[in-house]
Amino acid sequence: MELKVIKIDGTETGETVILADEIFSIEPNTHLIYQAVRMYLSNKRQGTHKTKERGEVKGGGKKPFKQKGTGNARRGTSRSPIEVGGGTIFGPKPHRYYLSMPKKASRLARRSALSMKIKENEITVVEDFSLDKPKTKDLSNIMRALKLESKKTLLLVPEKNENIYKSGRNLPKLKVMISDQAATYDLLNNKMILIQKSAVEKLCKPLLL
Repeated sequence: MELKVIKIDGTETGETVILADEIFSIEPNTHLIYQAVRMYLSNKRQGTHKTKERGEVKGGGKKPFKQKGTGNARRGTSRSPIEVGGGTIFGPKPHRYYLSMPKKASRLARRSALSMKIKENEITVVEDFSLDKPKTKDLSNIMRALKLESKKTLLLVPEKNENIYKSGRNLPKLKVMISDQAATYDLLNNKMILIQKSAVEKLCKPLLL
């Protein structure tokens, strides 16, 4: 499969890049995509939620009132879950939400996501570019020229570039990532994927193992 490379001003360069059919032309495995997205979101959870049980709340010890003659239900402690300020019954406890999946399945999920994106014409390859200094306006002008300023976009670069990263972090609809670090969730959570030309190989290489 071939895809045209465009300039940062939106015009064509006359060049094309060859996209591996093993990555961009497969039948998407939607179940593996679901598993990969679920794993990604679960692993982002801190799992620090906690409520106090009856043995952890303040009070207790003395019987609140006598056993008989008050017209109230019997009470042995103010820590009872049905008392105001009492402990919580079966409340959440800190625990890990960590999930994992086989490497081959994870790679297939990413290939499936890329195949879905290419079928929907939601992948664009742009010429390599850099910025002299971090400046949001310069990157914003590039996105406007590519007609992507109003679309949630993932920009994949071949390597860490502080100027591009710092210029893009103030654009609410743009996320900048190194190409081989993009997870299945990142690929699907953006309307458009904008890939720098030299980042295509770095994106594909680990997916062909």
